[in-house]
Amino acid sequence: MSRPRRHKNFGTIVYPESAPDNWRQLLSELKVPAIISPLHDRDTTEDGEIKKPHFHVLIMYDSVKSLEQAKEDISSFSGVGCEVVRSIRGYARYLIHADDPNKYQYSPNDIVELNGADFAHITRLSTDKYRAISEMMDYCIEHGIYSYAQLLEIARNTNYSWFVALCDNATIVMKEYLKSRTWEIEKKA
Repeated sequence: MSRPRRHKNFGTIVYPESAPDNWRQLLSELKVPAIISPLHDRDTTEDGEIKKPHFHVLIMYDSVKSLEQAKEDISSFSGVGCEVVRSIRGYARYLIHADDPNKYQYSPNDIVELNGADFAHITRLSTDKYRAISEMMDYCIEHGIYSYAQLLEIARNTNYSWFVALCDNATIVMKEYLKSRTWEIEKKA
């Protein structure tokens, strides 16, 4: 007789209209790392109808749990459904539709991390850095930015993915780029 399969990561949906006001607190009290999506209030059906507003929740246990154990925890905060998450990176990126440009793009700034969950770490791809650098270069050209400090402040205040890239390893590229831009302007003058 085979034992039921056990997993570490599960996903569910929470509908604000039917969940208690303190559902996030109830989830937090489980002391399990979890990530809550922004409110998905702009998702549409294939017919273009707006779907009922909902949150996606990713729960990441430290050890394997049965589906029944996960369902018990999920029901404690009024989650609807319980699915096994085979890729936490893929599921976490789905929370904002990062890999589906045909769906509404939710902001990573609206992600809620509980109990040590780290959305940025989970979702980061090596290609994200290159995309961020390209976007920052375009922004600097469009807005006449020559100061690394100014770019860093803009990133911190308005674009989290740029800020992460600059803090992790894009600083050298962007500082050299801005220095070269400044040199070219001075040379032409």
